[in-house]
Amino acid sequence: MIKEFQEGYVKSETHRGITTIEFFHPQSNSLPGKILESLAQEIHFAGTHAETKVIVLKSGGEKAFCAGASFDELLSITTAEQGLAFFSGFAQVINAMRRCPKFIIARVQGKCVGGGVGLVAAADYTIAVEPADIKLSELSIGIGPFVVGPAIERKIGIGAFSALAIDANMWRNSDWAKKKSLFAEVHPSVESMDESVSRLANSLSHSNPEAMAEIKKMNWKGTENWDTLLPERAAISGRLVLTDFTKNAIDKLKKK
Repeated sequence: MIKEFQEGYVKSETHRGITTIEFFHPQSNSLPGKILESLAQEIHFAGTHAETKVIVLKSGGEKAFCAGASFDELLSITTAEQGLAFFSGFAQVINAMRRCPKFIIARVQGKCVGGGVGLVAAADYTIAVEPADIKLSELSIGIGPFVVGPAIERKIGIGAFSALAIDANMWRNSDWAKKKSLFAEVHPSVESMDESVSRLANSLSHSNPEAMAEIKKMNWKGTENWDTLLPERAAISGRLVLTDFTKNAIDKLKKK
């Protein structure tokens, strides 16, 4: 299934129990609202799809895995309600990943920024390449990683999350991400990464679905309040994105 938008797409296909969900946007795989909405829908469907045993989440292209929120869409927000609606898209994707009873493997072929780090953190197992540096850039444009924060903090701990959130202009390399447990594996090449993704996905596709669902439920214990927490966080981002500071900061970045 392919959902194409004015720019970019979300597509999914299932083979031998493995459902691959791929998103793409020409601006470094940034995430406008339509792509976020479609990602949440595809993850939810795969979670209920009897033929799906395991999910692989990936992005198109050979460079960035995900540049986070779409700057064009951020600049188009003019009311707090619109801001809430946009950032709720990230909440819906993360909650769909959390509630999905199937394991989600993230394939990370390049750099991750902002919301992209949130997607990686919400995956159950992440396999990356060495150049996959990460950064939480939100504070540098006057907002913060409010919606994705709980997923990242859960995976790497409050100390490492705080370091990322506060030093918003600094890239951390893949070795740092692996040491903090954001990445489960780091590979020297795309070929090696894809071989490992295929190996694990095939192994899980033959594992007991009930056992995997119970392990996932155990691993996500204590996040039951995210259905209300993440939308509350989205409202904070939705308010801050309206400030002159944020509008000016995004405009400067777009002109670089």
